[in-house]
Amino acid sequence: MNLYIFNQTRRGAVFGVGTYIQELVAALKDRDINVCVVNLISEKPQIQTERIDGVEYWHFPLVISDQRTINDQEQWDLYYLNVVYLLRLHIKDTRNLIFHLNFFESGKLAEELKNAFDCRLVAVSHFFDWGFTIYDNSERLRRILKQKHPDVLEKKLQTMFEVERTYYSKVDHIICMTRYMKDVLCDDYGIDIAKISVIPNGLRDMSDRSIDTISLRKKWNISVEERIILFAGRIDEVKGVVYLIRAFREVLKTNKNCRLIMAGSGNYDKCFQECKDICSKITFTGLLEKQDLHELYQMADIGVVPSLFEPFGYVAVEMMMHGLPVVATATSGLDEVVDETCGFKIPLFVQLDCVEIDILLLAEKILYLLEYPAESNQMGANGRKRFLENYSSEIFYENMLHVYKLLC
Repeated sequence: MNLYIFNQTRRGAVFGVGTYIQELVAALKDRDINVCVVNLISEKPQIQTERIDGVEYWHFPLVISDQRTINDQEQWDLYYLNVVYLLRLHIKDTRNLIFHLNFFESGKLAEELKNAFDCRLVAVSHFFDWGFTIYDNSERLRRILKQKHPDVLEKKLQTMFEVERTYYSKVDHIICMTRYMKDVLCDDYGIDIAKISVIPNGLRDMSDRSIDTISLRKKWNISVEERIILFAGRIDEVKGVVYLIRAFREVLKTNKNCRLIMAGSGNYDKCFQECKDICSKITFTGLLEKQDLHELYQMADIGVVPSLFEPFGYVAVEMMMHGLPVVATATSGLDEVVDETCGFKIPLFVQLDCVEIDILLLAEKILYLLEYPAESNQMGANGRKRFLENYSSEIFYENMLHVYKLLC
């Protein structure tokens, strides 16, 4: 099997999509598969290839502006055309050839690959672009799609929806991380259910149960007595960070011996404005190396994932991997990842044009886990078991290999 996995150097490659590709490559390497990662929009100064741990990596630099073209779309069409031309020159073994795509803007790339090769195209539906604007509000999306006289925002969402729909119609098979994603593709995008597989993302087990958490707390200058509530992810409105800070303020009214750690990069201004009266109890770490983040997981008491839209939820899986009880919103795909045995789920208030979280309920569930350590520990143990049974790297590999083989 010859498998070419397409990546892009941009925000998504740093966060969820990048993690997915790293875990997929790790699961597939050293198997009977020729794996090559094709990095588009690369920041490398020129086209180049390299081999790392038995996996080949190709780098295609950023688009160079050409004033002879009319618009940005023509620039991208030319870029993808040239990438495929170069791939034709360098791909010698075309047996059981699969191109694995990860970005919905790659419709033209899919078209050119089909024209140039006898191949099969697999696309992973990592997210829906409209979810970052209107969050988990599918009814609002449907109203917008029916608008005959849309405003600027509605027109933008209509256009992006059509870009996504066209892209998914061009590939041979689609992988969704959750049933939620599959249902939306079938019901709203009109995709044939026969070409969709649901395969949850998998992660390598990075939990080290032998680590001395007291030593870790000394390293991070956190007292042994202080209870740690951990958020990890982008500091972004879609991640529900403002609601979390408001809920934490309520928690402090009852339990002052706790700290909220928010690990991730993003726009802090709104967070700083929201937490100015309790800022001494909140730690913003910025973007961390994986090792540092896993140390925070090890010494935390509770993990919180208050997203307004989350097609899957890598962070929740990482928290469960480390045996943390989780408080999460019951949104989109995240609702499937976290179940009632390993944490509490907070329903969203979905109104006509907005999605909100009940901060008092969120605070109540956090406080419960702080006040009842026995139940909290049991939920953490259940989460660890759920990770091993559903989201391990080996299970991920077996599921992906099954789909690849069906296509060959």
